[in-house]
Amino acid sequence: MAGSAHATLAGLRRERGRRTSAGRAPRTTAPLAAVAAAFTLAQLLLVRPGMGLGWDETVYVSQVSPQAPAAFFSAPRARGVSLLVAPVAAWSTSTALLRTYLALLSGLALFLALHAWRGLFPARVLALAGALFASLWITLFYGPQAMPNYWVAVGALAAVGCFLRAGAGRSALWGLAASGALMAWMRPMDAVWAVLPLLAVGLVRRRWRALSVLLAGLAAGAAQWVIEAYTSYGGLAHRLSRGSAIQGGLGWHFAVTDQLRSLGGHTLCRPCTGGLPNPLITAWWFVLPVLAGLGLAVAVRARRPAATALPLACAASAAFPYLFLIGYAAPRFLLPAYALLALPVADALAHLLTAPRRRVVAPLLGLGLAAHLAVQLAVLTHTVDRTTQAHKAWFRTATALHRLGVRPPCLLTGNDALPLAFYTGCSSAVTDGADANSTPARIAAAARRTPVAVLVPTGSQPPPYARAWPAEPLDGQWLYYSVPGSGR
Repeated sequence: MAGSAHATLAGLRRERGRRTSAGRAPRTTAPLAAVAAAFTLAQLLLVRPGMGLGWDETVYVSQVSPQAPAAFFSAPRARGVSLLVAPVAAWSTSTALLRTYLALLSGLALFLALHAWRGLFPARVLALAGALFASLWITLFYGPQAMPNYWVAVGALAAVGCFLRAGAGRSALWGLAASGALMAWMRPMDAVWAVLPLLAVGLVRRRWRALSVLLAGLAAGAAQWVIEAYTSYGGLAHRLSRGSAIQGGLGWHFAVTDQLRSLGGHTLCRPCTGGLPNPLITAWWFVLPVLAGLGLAVAVRARRPAATALPLACAASAAFPYLFLIGYAAPRFLLPAYALLALPVADALAHLLTAPRRRVVAPLLGLGLAAHLAVQLAVLTHTVDRTTQAHKAWFRTATALHRLGVRPPCLLTGNDALPLAFYTGCSSAVTDGADANSTPARIAAAARRTPVAVLVPTGSQPPPYARAWPAEPLDGQWLYYSVPGSGR
């Protein structure tokens, strides 16, 4: 693998000597720029910029937003997303503006990640790979969201390309360091899983410079998370242990079928029960490894296996914990694997389109891709509609709480307290579970000096301290509230 990579890099140097960068750049960058621009435009058109923030998004955004006090930050989370959104969220509460900013930024990031592979694959293959990854409903849905998984995906894609090109010049080394930092900045543990094959190749083949640059990037990105582990979580080991417990305890769990269930538009499948989606929705998932394997066979036959085998290995490594080590699923968890698999899949499709029987194969591939895009669009539309309705329900609850006198400074607890607190402008208090940060006694004490509301699902009993409070029904739950000095 490494020998092939060195041969590839030697070819790159010879090519650079024969042709000027000015002559090559338009042929390489124009298709990639077109894919990135189309990706950005599709996000703005298909994922409504005005769609409210989701649960996890409110946690990340609240760390920098003036809209509400910072929500409790649990052990597995990292500050990368909060810092990413800070240029907009720190001064504006407009969700539409934040989504537009993230859509533009995600398009630029896709372009840079694909550009890191220049010279390793033809421009048409890189453009096709970008289009395949960008057209997944999961990618389109999470590109403009304040969530970390997309950024780990583009970071992993860029890191592998830069690692393979590390001998071609300083720009590749800088890109490798930046990619490692980006991944670790967003999700340190995901970053480690994604680069394990790179670390192994670096050690076995003694590629010390690339290895040290990658490790430096990872360390720079994870530094804040590690320091915070000691200042706020009782040490690194305790933070890792707590993070594992929040995720249900890392251990052998066969989550492959859970991931299949989530492909129908479930943004979080926990617990993951019920039947599998329509086979038309999951068909691409079974075709993906077949095409990736064909891409590897094509690369081996052409004696250039490194550029295909390494992203395949990193994709498998990045997907492993989410397929076999946690007991629930979310489609966004596998975004890094999808980004890395897109290259060998695109290479396989390009090979099929140039094969001797391309006149027969091309129409079949065209029909298959058209059906795939139609399915992705249908799932995306359904997911966006359902998510928008859920966020509107949170907005109605926040409006009702304001009408009842629960306004900032205030405190919310109970069902969906974290996102509702952000919508209402309140602090949130949770007494059990992964986000526990308070106790019933502290909440009861707070109710004597500030507005407090408890959100209880219909059919459940409120906590003892709230049973004498006024209550109102709304959207399948009861709002128990206390507003000192108002007589309520």
